Amino acid sequence: MSDSSHKSKTAKAIIVGLFITCALGALVDLLFLSDSFDKHAAFEWENWPGFYAVYGFVACVLLVLVSKYILRPLVMRDEDYYE
Repeated sequence: MSDSSHKSKTAKAIIVGLFITCALGALVDLLFLSDSFDKHAAFEWENWPGFYAVYGFVACVLLVLVSKYILRPLVMRDEDYYE
């Protein structure tokens, strides 16, 4: 078995594990959808099922896009900057 195929299997296992964790988190959120469970939300939309999953995903994507297209050009130096 080559080293690259081992890394590929490991990456696939990690991704599958993350998907399973996300699915379990969403399932728990749906289980607590009843009126008897209070999330102590400050706003009504925080009670929506899956709100925090969507909020976290959107925040992560925005963080990556801002860092790639706004912050990186500001701090990037030429290849021969220190020469």
